[in-house]
Amino acid sequence: MLDISKITEKIPKIGEYLRQEASANSQKLERGRTILQEAQKQQQNLIKKYYDWHQDLNFKTAIPVEPLDTCLNINCNSHDHSVFATDGSQIVPSHHEIAYCYLINIGRVILHYGKILHPLLESIPEVYYHPEDLNISKKWGIKTEEWLCYQRLILENQNLAQISCNWVDSLNNSTGHFLSIVDGPLTYWFLEGLSEEVHDLILEPIQEAWDKLKFFNIPLIGYVSSSSSIEGINFLRLHNCIFDNPDCVNNCNNFLKRQTPCQIIEPLKDITLWGEILKPGQRGPLWKSTANILKSYKKKQHIYFCYINIGSEIARIEFPEWVAENSRLLNQALEIVFSQVNKGFGYPIALSEAHNQAVIHGRDRRHFFSMLERQMVQSGIRNVKTSYKETRKRNSIA
Repeated sequence: MLDISKITEKIPKIGEYLRQEASANSQKLERGRTILQEAQKQQQNLIKKYYDWHQDLNFKTAIPVEPLDTCLNINCNSHDHSVFATDGSQIVPSHHEIAYCYLINIGRVILHYGKILHPLLESIPEVYYHPEDLNISKKWGIKTEEWLCYQRLILENQNLAQISCNWVDSLNNSTGHFLSIVDGPLTYWFLEGLSEEVHDLILEPIQEAWDKLKFFNIPLIGYVSSSSSIEGINFLRLHNCIFDNPDCVNNCNNFLKRQTPCQIIEPLKDITLWGEILKPGQRGPLWKSTANILKSYKKKQHIYFCYINIGSEIARIEFPEWVAENSRLLNQALEIVFSQVNKGFGYPIALSEAHNQAVIHGRDRRHFFSMLERQMVQSGIRNVKTSYKETRKRNSIA
């Protein structure tokens, strides 16, 4: 239990620190707007500079595919449409429980608008208990809990493609207005540093699911709230570089322990800068991500993104290349996303409902292991019980 009285004296210090940080960021924000205007005038030269020197940069930057001063209004969606969403949660394996296994629960949602149709609100649980399921990740040095998250990601995308494509296929009409949406980015940065074999095991089933969405012309969106990305800010570093060529390896060795000259507006985030530029209901320029992990993606599945002002925040919207290249699909997707946010009071309502279907509460976890315990007893297994540690954590002696 947290003793509030013991941290009361630290609160004013935290408040003063945050006030100073806000003041410093305000100055950097104004400077960032100026730099953005200057960079926009030489945007093509900066893009060329990136492609000429990207192998010598020690930071990752996205590439703008539209003018940096792009501010386009997102129209209100006035068409009948359907939204498909999935989300997941899990019960992680524990040696302190009665059985070492894990469960992944996928929430699946279909919401229809402008049509008198019942929504789909359901969850699909999967239980993993075979040794090969529990130990497969150990040969790559990946913890079981991390591998579980990767498996959940696969199931989320597979289920999304299943409900989306089955519904559209049943209509015999792939030109309607649809949207498939997931919570979080489509650029899987966390896979960087893992072997290509792991990339294939995780990305192949996911991209097969994306290929199905592409076949049925169902735009795919990854909705990122409170993004911490600085890919756009990093593009401005090409403008800020004080050297003739942005050769970080040779030019900036002396700055390893402090900020380099091109980092004059850090730690600003993309959403902070574009929050000052975009009005509610507007999107900024499209960007192409250059994350290393995208080398393992299929070409048409490379990730693009943009920022939109949804009123309550600046959201980062990610989508595959095949959506970015189709203006009809892209505009349709952004219009429906904006409508979803308005209906959800600041967050896409389909994602909220998918989360509610997927979430596993404490009572659900207890019920799951209780059912498992009864089954084990009926099967003749004796001494079925949790560890003393787990028992004491659940029941305080004091």
